[in-house]
Amino acid sequence: MLLNDPLGDLLTRIRNAQMRKKAKVSSPSSKLRVNVLNVLQDEGYIRGFTIVEADGEPPVVEVELKYYDGQPVIQELKRVSKPGRRVYSAVKDFPLVRNGLGISIVSTPKGVMSDEKARTENVGGEILCRVY
Repeated sequence: MLLNDPLGDLLTRIRNAQMRKKAKVSSPSSKLRVNVLNVLQDEGYIRGFTIVEADGEPPVVEVELKYYDGQPVIQELKRVSKPGRRVYSAVKDFPLVRNGLGISIVSTPKGVMSDEKARTENVGGEILCRVY
């Protein structure tokens, strides 16, 4: 299956699964998706994820979603940089998400990381998405 925006597809799958109160959601695996899921797991927005490889099929990543008092931990998950319009930012110009309560996930020359870690590493890059 050909996707123009694989990361947008992953974020939409997570949003849809949380609306239906699902415990897990699966998506095709890629390096970018795994890196973004690592950041979400490190920041505590998801429980975890596993990469499932079946014989003769492409690998699939299964994401365990996280809830608190019956409500999803992720309240907002929005794609910022899209295939038609890339959004880049210098480290000093990173926007705050909900006055610092949320994070931006940034693709930098040093890898995919949260905006907070990018500030400490003093490196800018492409703002992939916002999470609150």
